[in-house]
Order: sequence, then structure tokens, then C-alpha cells
Amino acid sequence: MDLPRLPADLRPADGRFGSGPSKVRLEALAALAATGSAYLGTSHRGAGVRAVVSRVRRGLAELFSLPAGYQVLLGNGGASAFWDAAAFCLIEHRSAHAVFGEFSGRFAAVAAGAPHLADPVVVKSPPGTHPDLYPDPSVDLYALTQNETSTGVMAPVARPAAEGLVAVDATSAAGAIPVDPACFDAYYFSPQKVFGSEGGLWTALLSPAALARTRSLAARWAPPFLDLRLAAEAAAADQTYNTPALATLFLFADQVEWILEQGGLAWAGRRQEQAAAIIYEWAERRDYATPFVPDPAKRSRTVATIDLDPAVEAAWLNRALAANGIVDTGAYRRLGRNQIRLGMFPNVATDDLQRLTAAIDWLAARLPGRSP
Repeated sequence: MDLPRLPADLRPADGRFGSGPSKVRLEALAALAATGSAYLGTSHRGAGVRAVVSRVRRGLAELFSLPAGYQVLLGNGGASAFWDAAAFCLIEHRSAHAVFGEFSGRFAAVAAGAPHLADPVVVKSPPGTHPDLYPDPSVDLYALTQNETSTGVMAPVARPAAEGLVAVDATSAAGAIPVDPACFDAYYFSPQKVFGSEGGLWTALLSPAALARTRSLAARWAPPFLDLRLAAEAAAADQTYNTPALATLFLFADQVEWILEQGGLAWAGRRQEQAAAIIYEWAERRDYATPFVPDPAKRSRTVATIDLDPAVEAAWLNRALAANGIVDTGAYRRLGRNQIRLGMFPNVATDDLQRLTAAIDWLAARLPGRSP
């Protein structure tokens, strides 16, 4: 059966609504292309690449208003690699984890599988909610997730206890949802979401206490690829320990500077509130769509998960959207729900979010067996 073709006025100017990799600004791609032979294909130890690493590090320090003594580290492998690095270099004996989706659960699994660590404290809550962690004298690192990408749940970043490090997975929040550096010791993320770049790189903002923890565990062996002490030494020289993807670094630097030019985290916070209102208010007004996260205060401002009535088959809707150039709207596969998931990152124009909702309405009315 042929899929319906959207009227021209319902087609977003850019149909990329993925939750990661997310939409990359065309201006950033043009800036990368304009470097010609001066950047790509050059040594990652050379001045040209080190200048871009410096742009990333200085830009992030400004964007997050990092206090004196905090350090910006970069490494290969994405946020998944940082979980392994934390198991070697940040968790001394035991960690506690707030688990409320796929990605928050993965860090807990890493800690549980590490033979040199005690079994972690794991506090779970059902998908669509988030749990809270509480002080535990046996815990020396509390693991939080600011935005669970799989479920579209946003959680506050606050210290559960006066003692112990706080590590925050901010992969789909960093750069879009404000945060106070006083509330974390390790704030880590990958640049393929808010920062409109590619995957395969992790960034961590480490407090003096976190840096001191890495040094206090110097006697514990860690694979060099995952050794945060080596990452810190490389960062101090505006380098990465291993060869990074140069295009990823360049797009990352460009996006950090673009967000700063718009007004930084304050601007991003306001912009994301506007974007989230477009999607959630639309869903609440429809008889066939409902925000998956019941508590408005816990709804992500970067990744929206929307449940659909069984009469509106998500698989068909996603195919119809893709046939019209609107891509990456599928839900996280392991939730197994009849829902769509929409990336609302700063690069996605609010006008396009408005057109997206109108396009979904138009297509939903034309499902097989329904009359517009």
C-alpha cells in the first residue's frame, strides 16, 4: 500500500528528529568543509587539532561556569567507555545507582560486574518515573542520570549525601538543561545529542574532589585507554590520550560556541522549555496521544516519548513519516510500547516541531481503515 504524501506546508524544513545522533547544523558542516586540507588528515598532536580541543575545553568551561579547579577531560569510546573508566578510577569501594531506564541501568551493571568493587546499591523505579538516592555510609560514589534517553524522563541533579562523589550521566541533557557544578563531581556526556556532533567521544567535567579520587586510586591498575589520570594529563596539553575523530571534535567545538553565542545555558533552558511545551501540549490535546511520563515535572525537555492509542499503529506512522522525509521518530525498542520518541534538541527549529505535530495529525487521520 502506498503511504500518504504530506502537503508541502506540513513538511518540516529539516526532517531530522532523532534522539542521537541528532540533527547537525548545516552551518557547522560548512565550517568544517571550509577548513579544506588544513585540519582533516592532520596529526592529532599537531597545533591545528590541539587548537580545536582547546576550543572545546574552554567553551565548555564557560558554558557550565566551572569553578576554579574543575577540569574538562575528553576521551574516545563514548559515555559507555566512561562507565568503565569510572569503575577503575572513581569508585573506591561501592557505588549507588538511580536506575530508571536502559542507560542508567548500564552503569549499574558495570559496577556490579567489576570484581574489585562491592555490589552496588541499586534503586529502581518503573519506566516513566525516576527514583531518589539517599545517604549511605557504605557508598563513595552516587550515580545519577539527568535525562534518561530511553524513556524521556528528566531527573534533578542534587547531592544525595554530604560525603561521596556524585557522577551524572548527562548525555542527552548537557548543554540544554541547566545544572549547578556544585552539585556534581563528574558530569559526563557524549556530543552526538545536544552538541550536534558525532558519537565515539566522551567528555567529563571533573571537580577537584573527583580528580583527587583518581590520584588516590593510582595504585589500582587501569587499562590506559580507561585511565582518567592519563586523560587528565592529555587534557592539560589540549590533547586526547588516543587519536580522536577530528570531524567530531570540530563539530563539537562549533556547537559549543554557537550555544554560547545564543546566550549559553540560560538561553538553552528557555528554548527547551518552549520546545517541550510544543510537543507535550499537542499530545495532551489529542485523543490518540498521551505523554508517556505522567508527571510534567519529570518530562524531558530534550527527548519526548509519546504513547499512541492502539488504533494508531506507531510502526505504520513511523514508516509514513520516513516516506515523507521525517526520520528517527521510533521509540526505544526495549520499552516495547506503541509510542514515538522525538528529539527536541536546540538544533531542531521550533517551527519544525510545530510542523511535525501537524504532520502526525494529518497522517494519523489517514491510517489504513480510517477516513480523514
